[in-house]
Amino acid sequence: MGMSDEPREPGRDASAGDSRTAQFPASSYGGQQPYAPPGGSFFPPPPEQGTPTATTAMSAPARGRRGVGAVVAAALIAGLVGGGAGFAGAYALLDDRPGGTTLTSAPQSPNAVNAEPGTVTAAAQAVLPSTVDIRATMAQGAAEGSGVIITENGDILTNNHVVAGSRRITVTLQDGTRYPATVVGTAPSYDIAVIRLEGASGLTPAALGNSSSLQVGQPVVAIGSPRGLTGTVTAGIVSAQNRTVTVQDENGDLVVYNGLQTDAPINQGNSGGPLVNLDGQVVGINSAIETAGQSTGNIGLGFAIPIDQARRVAEEIMNTGTATKPVLGVQGSIAADTDDGAQIALVQPGSPAEAAGLREGDVITKVGDANVADFADLMARIGAHAPGERVTLTVNSGGADRTVEVTLGSQPDQSATTSPRGGSRTPFGGQSPFGNPFGGGN
Repeated sequence: MGMSDEPREPGRDASAGDSRTAQFPASSYGGQQPYAPPGGSFFPPPPEQGTPTATTAMSAPARGRRGVGAVVAAALIAGLVGGGAGFAGAYALLDDRPGGTTLTSAPQSPNAVNAEPGTVTAAAQAVLPSTVDIRATMAQGAAEGSGVIITENGDILTNNHVVAGSRRITVTLQDGTRYPATVVGTAPSYDIAVIRLEGASGLTPAALGNSSSLQVGQPVVAIGSPRGLTGTVTAGIVSAQNRTVTVQDENGDLVVYNGLQTDAPINQGNSGGPLVNLDGQVVGINSAIETAGQSTGNIGLGFAIPIDQARRVAEEIMNTGTATKPVLGVQGSIAADTDDGAQIALVQPGSPAEAAGLREGDVITKVGDANVADFADLMARIGAHAPGERVTLTVNSGGADRTVEVTLGSQPDQSATTSPRGGSRTPFGGQSPFGNPFGGGN
């Protein structure tokens, strides 16, 4: 899953079939906890000025929560100072008698109470009660992220990187109620996890939408706890679909998934929170952001796991305790960034790829209607499908194109797809990008 060590901008046009890898360096993901041990650094060393980097939308240091007080105080001070210039716009003076001045609020618009359907306000009102703050205590320090309630008995959908390696998990609802939680199961290859609250009932699950029906330019709302500020709502649009997102997990393994790109402002701490359409339906799980220079904040490049993909994985976890991922059975180099397709370096014997007639040297340029620029794209496109699903590949062999039908295999998702440690750029370290057909672990 890892591309080159140098981040690339997720550029190119925003058509649903196009793609571009948004790369996340090792130092910005799970290699370091967002809370440092005593004497440590809160964040990895910053990159050189002007170099775009990326990070998961994890939480800020503990001081981020204390920052709430500072934000509120600043707002109050600003309101009092601003009162001399514009206070009359909000309140009306009814009586100017000396010592008898009375103030009253201006009439409230009905829309301020009952939000009009199809608005950001209505979407926020619908999903805020289903959005939670997650604090995971690790061996050293802690991590903070977000999650979304998916059953009334307390099943929570979030990112794997929010809870991976946790020793204790505490979930806070929007009303301030706290519950201990345990991990039901995880899918490292998809950066998805399901946790369950202990002793919870009667909760408000979010309505899940369909990410396949999203259109580029469609308004969306992000909800979560950026830098510990719980219940934060931001708005933007779907900037692009089928973005190949490449990140590193807490073990240094590379995670590649087919993501939604949005400019709705998300920051560290938004990880695991919902991306919502204006009908109040969850269409994605916020997972990662790209940053630039020394800033670790939002620059308008956020990425979410499509809910169609997250739903399948979550249902498997809830039903069986584990999730599965599709198996193609080919190897190739993700360091080869040519934009000409994914060249196959090896076809594993007995794999679905061999059964479909794929050969070493073939170049896959499409999965279905989605373009494939390189091997990371191929991994993301295949990963967006379910095990056992039949897909059509467009393959170039010796300069001639042909289509190939492949029925994908299946393997339990127990670890990230690839494990190129120590900066290795070998083709997946000898591992299959979509599982080992011989039954061994990745």
